[in-house]
Amino acid sequence: MKHLSDATVLHNGVKMPWFGLGVWKAKEGEEVENAVKSAIAAGYRSIDTAAVYQNEAGVGAAIKAAGVPREELFITTKVWNADQGYESTLQAFEASRTKLGLDYVDLYLIHWPVKGKYKETWKALEKLYKDGKVRAIGVSNFQVHHLEDLMADCEVKPMVNQVEFHPYLVQTELRAFCKQAGIQLEAWSPLMQGEVFRVPLLQELAEKYGKTPAQIVLRWDLQHGVVTIPKSVNPERIKANADVFDFELSAEDMARIDALDKHHRFGPDPDNFDF
Repeated sequence: MKHLSDATVLHNGVKMPWFGLGVWKAKEGEEVENAVKSAIAAGYRSIDTAAVYQNEAGVGAAIKAAGVPREELFITTKVWNADQGYESTLQAFEASRTKLGLDYVDLYLIHWPVKGKYKETWKALEKLYKDGKVRAIGVSNFQVHHLEDLMADCEVKPMVNQVEFHPYLVQTELRAFCKQAGIQLEAWSPLMQGEVFRVPLLQELAEKYGKTPAQIVLRWDLQHGVVTIPKSVNPERIKANADVFDFELSAEDMARIDALDKHHRFGPDPDNFDF
C-alpha cells in the first residue's frame, strides 16, 4: 500500500480502495457535500455512507459535482435495521440508490445482525448482486458466530465485514476468521472517536515517525490488511488522514499497538443492541 489509490481485491474480483471517507454524523446538505468534495479533491475514491446517516442525498450531490468518472469511485451504503427482511430491503436499497443518484452501488451492507432477520435480508442482497445493482455485498458488525450462521446456507459469501476496529479492540479472532474465509475486514471508528490523541504510546510513535497519532493508527490498520474509513468533515484533516502512504511501522511497533487491546468498544455490542 503505497498510494491512496491502492485497492484490495474482494473475493469476487472487485477492487475496493484500502482507504476511504466515512460520513457518519456528517450533516445532510452543505456539511456532508463539502466533506465528500474535499475528499475526492484530495484523491479519495471511496465514500462510505448508510441509510440511517440520513445524508445519502448530500453524498450523491457531491459525487455529481466532483466530476470524477463514476467507475473510478467506490460507494458504500447500508440497509438499516428497521428495513431488514426480504422485500423491505429491496425497497430500502432502491430508496438509497435514488437518493445517491446512482445507477448502481459498489458495496451494500447489512448494518447490524438483527436476530431472526439478517438471513432474509441477505437473500435480498444476493438478489441485488445477481441483478447487477451492486458490485459487492457484505455485512457490518457481524461476529464470528453471525458469519458462520449466515454462511451455513447462503449462496453468495459476504465480501466485506465492516466492524469497530482500533487499538483498544484488535478483534484477533474475527480478523483470523475473515482472513481464512476470504472476507475483507473494514474498520469503522478507527480513531476511537478521537481517543487516539490521548494514548501515550501513540503520541510516542507519532513523534518517532514524524506523524500524528491518527496517522499512526490508520497506517496500523492498513498494515494489518484492514480497509479503513476515518470520518471527518474538516478538509485539512481529511487530507492529513490520507497522508499515511509514505512510511511503514516496524513489526515491533505494530506489536506494541496490538498490545493496547482491552476488548473495549466505543460503539454498541453486536450481541447486545436494541435498535
